[in-house]
Amino acid sequence: MNLKYPVVVLLLLCSLAAHLSAAELRLYTEDYRPFSYLQDGKPSGMAVAVVEELIRRTDDTARIELVPWTRGYHQVRHQADTALFSTVRTAQREADFQWVGPIARGYTRFYTHKDAGLRVTSLDDVRQLGTLAVPKQWYSYEVLREQNLENLYGVPTPQDMLRMFRLGRVRLLLANTLTLDGMLAEQGMHAGQLQEQFDLMPNDSYIAFSRQTDVARVARWQDALQDMRRDGSLERIYRHWFPDADARTLADLLRVE
Repeated sequence: MNLKYPVVVLLLLCSLAAHLSAAELRLYTEDYRPFSYLQDGKPSGMAVAVVEELIRRTDDTARIELVPWTRGYHQVRHQADTALFSTVRTAQREADFQWVGPIARGYTRFYTHKDAGLRVTSLDDVRQLGTLAVPKQWYSYEVLREQNLENLYGVPTPQDMLRMFRLGRVRLLLANTLTLDGMLAEQGMHAGQLQEQFDLMPNDSYIAFSRQTDVARVARWQDALQDMRRDGSLERIYRHWFPDADARTLADLLRVE
């Protein structure tokens, strides 16, 4: 009896069953232009474009949902087969997630109104400038709280921070260089009205998978991202959304590990 073909069929059926039994991935993101936002009722943005390509390459069943950051963060901390993007990878968060990335690289920078005539070069200067409003869910809030910044004031959303800055209730603005333009536009402002001060820290944005998600699944996503680096796909997406990206920063992001 020739067992070759029954064995092949059995292996194919097992492979198909494993694929079908894989749970649907629920991928959470927030309204955070230009990384992610709704356009015509569908998720769009730089990070969304990267994630959609990774879904295609891994052949995973997945759904992207725009939700408030705190909800997405909670879900991914407690449920398997979930991920949150774009999430800045920090020492404080390291053990809470499995990480795929980075998918973007920027800097968290302090700004003032251009006509304020201020020079801010250190956190000691920041301490002297009154209330510093920062969204509580941001990693930079965690970092500054650890620095015992007594004038740090946690606000619910980035929009609250921008509104306070626009109205002059706070003198400093803290923002990611990659998302600054979108945040300002929501308040009818533009970057020409600001004066750059100093960088708090560089930041790398990742896709943060829950600890309960299968490690092999997460590894497939990281491998697929590496392939996007090699074949130029990640660079094309990045340059589409950030045409003025710093060459050195982009080179670091695209380096294949």
